Amino acid sequence: MIRYIKQMSVNLFPGYFALVMATGALSIATFLLGMHLISRLLLYFNTVAYITLWCLTLFRLIRFTPRIIADLTSHTLGPGFFTLVAGTCVFGSQLITVAHHYSLALYLWFLGIILWIVVMYTFFTAVTVRKDKPTLAEGINGAWLIAAVATQSISVLGTLLSSHVENGREILLFFTLCMYLLGCMLYLNIITLIFYRFTFAELKIAALTPPYWINMGAVAITTLAGSTLMLHSQNWSFLGEVMPFLKGFTLFFWITGTWWIPLLFILMVWRHLYHHYPLKYDPQFWGMAFPLAMYTTSTYQLAKALNIPFLLVIPRFMVYIAMAAWLTVLIGLIHHLYLSFRAHRNTSSGQAFSWQRRGGGS
Repeated sequence: MIRYIKQMSVNLFPGYFALVMATGALSIATFLLGMHLISRLLLYFNTVAYITLWCLTLFRLIRFTPRIIADLTSHTLGPGFFTLVAGTCVFGSQLITVAHHYSLALYLWFLGIILWIVVMYTFFTAVTVRKDKPTLAEGINGAWLIAAVATQSISVLGTLLSSHVENGREILLFFTLCMYLLGCMLYLNIITLIFYRFTFAELKIAALTPPYWINMGAVAITTLAGSTLMLHSQNWSFLGEVMPFLKGFTLFFWITGTWWIPLLFILMVWRHLYHHYPLKYDPQFWGMAFPLAMYTTSTYQLAKALNIPFLLVIPRFMVYIAMAAWLTVLIGLIHHLYLSFRAHRNTSSGQAFSWQRRGGGS
């Protein structure tokens, strides 16, 4: 078993915390829509998933430090580490929304900020100063937008915490407002490159990976961050002064995310049905489950913030699509873990049999 855990940790996909992001976003969505039992079960599942992934990550950091540094400074794998930030903060938001655990969420928020600083400046410094750089088509993918997702997740959790902070509330909200705007800047910069890559560079079937769903997920969580600021505007008068800007800018990002959904579904059909690209489990599929759940949550909160009740129709049916996607990826994960454990056990049995034969012949 120890050897199996070691094998899992050394090959751990850097973006696996997208599982926590997807589960947390779906839990919040189901809670807001009155499905409290489902949201509570998802909270329990996410607690186990979050702790397990951190154990594997820390084991990998201690035992395979050069490997993790190489991944963090890679154009293709490095952006996945932003899921540590986003997963931590989405889990904290889930704790507040579903279980009202503010103290633990506050520690997770501080951890998320520390992780954001480390990952943000390590990754962008590394890809900026390296000499041998990939082409735009090879180097950029939808996972780069998790930098914006991570930034907005800090804004969302900080704003939720502001209602339960007596001292420094205005400073806290100023910080979350700045993180919201910074996340907007990151999205607009990165999506320009991705859109250029989509339309003017050859897009091979294998390159159209699930993280491109973050094209929509990043604006979904941006919508949630803006809506959460609007819903907490009574805690700081300055938010009331910039309310028209927040309303317009947040609605702009929501409609951008809405525009992406049909196109991404069409491209998925083009990839798997038209070109018959094999559909098998990949940890990157959590990067598809998260945007669908986050879009559900953000649309619900936007409807409340803008007082537009007819928008609530969207999350009421979208939540079932999000749950179907989450369950499908979870089944794929369970099947993948079963096959990998069986393969490991067979390999271990073969090695033991080989050792016994060598021992018997000596």
